[in-house]
Amino acid sequence: MNQLTIIGLGPGSKSYLTLEAVEAIKASDLVYVRTMKHPVMTYLESIGGKFESFDDFYESYDNFDDVYENIGKAVLDKLSEGDVVYAVPGNPFVAESTVEYLIDHVDEEYIKVIHGASFIDAIVTTLRMDPVYGLQIIDGLTIEEKVPDVTSDALIIQVYDSQVASNVKLQLMNYYHDDHEVVVVRGAGIEGEEEIVRVPLYELDRVDCLDHLTSVYIEAIHPEDREKFFMPDLVQVMKALRSPDGCPWDREQTHESLRRYIIEEAYEVVEAIDDEDLWGLEEELGDLLLQVVFHAEIAAENGYFNFNDVVTGIYEKMVRRHPHVFADIDVENSDEVLVNWEAIKNEEKSEKTVSDSISNIAKSFPPILRAEKIQKKMAKVGFDWPDYTGALKKVREELHELDEAIKSGDLDHAGSELGDLLFAVVNVARILKLDPSDALVRTNNKVVKRFSYVESSLLDQGKSLEEESLEAMDELWEKSKTFE
Repeated sequence: MNQLTIIGLGPGSKSYLTLEAVEAIKASDLVYVRTMKHPVMTYLESIGGKFESFDDFYESYDNFDDVYENIGKAVLDKLSEGDVVYAVPGNPFVAESTVEYLIDHVDEEYIKVIHGASFIDAIVTTLRMDPVYGLQIIDGLTIEEKVPDVTSDALIIQVYDSQVASNVKLQLMNYYHDDHEVVVVRGAGIEGEEEIVRVPLYELDRVDCLDHLTSVYIEAIHPEDREKFFMPDLVQVMKALRSPDGCPWDREQTHESLRRYIIEEAYEVVEAIDDEDLWGLEEELGDLLLQVVFHAEIAAENGYFNFNDVVTGIYEKMVRRHPHVFADIDVENSDEVLVNWEAIKNEEKSEKTVSDSISNIAKSFPPILRAEKIQKKMAKVGFDWPDYTGALKKVREELHELDEAIKSGDLDHAGSELGDLLFAVVNVARILKLDPSDALVRTNNKVVKRFSYVESSLLDQGKSLEEESLEAMDELWEKSKTFE
């Protein structure tokens, strides 16, 4: 196989070129370069370098991934014809996708790499900062795939234009305050071209010096200055609360003692949704999340699992149960999604040798919800009414049996018949694809609204509920319906 020599051209100034790189370029009849749009190219041509670039590839493809892959393929084609010298800006091993591609496709023994200083060296020098204290390097083109750590310095590279800068800005606003200062660095180390601009984050895409030589530096936020916090922070807060020096109440809690709170918080989330209170929903979701973290920390202290295990478990489950998103399964609609979900769920249970029996439906579910799940489980094996008429007839039968039980004076039996009636009503709702819990919530709200009208009307008249006749209250009740 022919020899591939890869040369790093440094960040742009001739002072960053290595002597070996200069000598290799002078000795070559032709050097292929990824781009001629690099400040050092003028100098290299002046000392006799002969170059052919792949700049036209940038106009031929819609995204950078395709550009770099096809440049890599073009270099391989040249390599099949003879030895190739290929030069790239900066250090060949720093943010250079074409070099990654070539290393994957050419045997190591046929590759020679001539070192070049990276743009990171130039930025570190320009900003006079020491990366040993922590420096994250994030590609601006794929920033949505990276979660920045605000407690460490960050360098966002490849901020080519205002469009990339706008996306970077929007992503960073999830982690930094809108007016957090960022440093835009262009042409670091290049005499006559170096620019340093400090702007608030919200102005990042408005600066004028955005091009292929631009990066963005963000200094770490000191703990006392932080305004946004993330999942690891919440886990650490819970660890502190449960520590020997923490809160006595939090330290005393167990899974059992917290049981009521996770139920209460879930209902408060539902109430915020029903009230369309988005700000309230934000707070209530936080309260519910705290309960998850609380239980995970108690489990971790006892050596069972920790919060990361909880996240890993649900992450894997979601990927596994959505093959139409993460694999090659095609679905037509949401009904097919649910069919696949149940099939995968049953397969998981089979692997764990857990029965899919009706007896496994959690007893802790609210009664109406548990009744729905029991009925759905029965319906899956064909034990169901063909349509709502049979279920509605059953409601009438159960109502008659309740009436008979009440007349008999046996209240225990009446309670049993009342349960049968409620179960039958839930069955009608299920067959009609109505949510019985939602229907009852709406009725509860309607009754509260109507009775509040009755109460306030009497109070306006200087009367009380206890003093007013039932007939008068009935009249106000009927009147309240006209305002719905």
